[in-house]
Amino acid sequence: MTPFDERLRDAYARLSPQEQRIAGFIADHFDDMTSYNSAELARLSGVSKATVSRLFRRLGYENYRQVRDELRTLRQSGLPLTDRRDAVLGNTLLERHYKQEMANLTHWVNQMDGPQFSAVIQAMSHARRLCLVGLRNSYPVAMHLRQQLLQVRSQVNLLPQPGQTLAEEVIDLTGEDMVVVVAFRRRTPQIRPFLAKLQHNNVPVLLISEPQAQTLIPLARWHLATPLDSVSAFDSYSSAMSLVNLISNALLHDTLAQGRQRIHNIADWYGSLDELEQRRT
Repeated sequence: MTPFDERLRDAYARLSPQEQRIAGFIADHFDDMTSYNSAELARLSGVSKATVSRLFRRLGYENYRQVRDELRTLRQSGLPLTDRRDAVLGNTLLERHYKQEMANLTHWVNQMDGPQFSAVIQAMSHARRLCLVGLRNSYPVAMHLRQQLLQVRSQVNLLPQPGQTLAEEVIDLTGEDMVVVVAFRRRTPQIRPFLAKLQHNNVPVLLISEPQAQTLIPLARWHLATPLDSVSAFDSYSSAMSLVNLISNALLHDTLAQGRQRIHNIADWYGSLDELEQRRT
């Protein structure tokens, strides 16, 4: 059976302008297709529901539900999905990669809630302990955030430790602490009950995820989102790393005197232990 994305690519040149409009939207939001219904797809594409139905019949499907079922089956099997838009529309991979990266960056910057971001930085500044949690693909983002924040303040912990579980690490957390949960797709099942337990215990939580993680947002006090959209099968975390940079710099500026002194002290230790190469002038 020919996969949906290949059918779309092969048929693109024969589609009507309205159908190509839907195809373009699908290619740009391929990883999110399973979350839309036909009415939402029509509205977001700017076409009628009849046009959406006509497109999928042209591609050999009885209705949109068949398409969603196919994509869900692929996703549940663990297979990364690819939109192949570069093949569909004739753009080079490099051109599409650049445009998508810029679109991701522009999206999260424009969607940033300034007062909420300020509240996050204030909470990070005053928390007794900062605990960062990131599993699977979220782990490198959480680890880099910890490395940056540790330059600015003490008591920044990455949980759980290798080979350990979360329960014994967080049992002593209170409202004086703060937890940053980095939870990008595809998440482990424990993330939801973990957030719910922290909320029940009145532990302040910042959730960092992709925008589509709507069911998790009510379980956190603050939510910062960055898109993961990419040109092909694998998610892009460049916007997430950009957010990490912004958070770290903002915390440094919020605690400038203490932060600068801590950075100088760390640099002294670097020299004493000969851990880093000396800068050359």
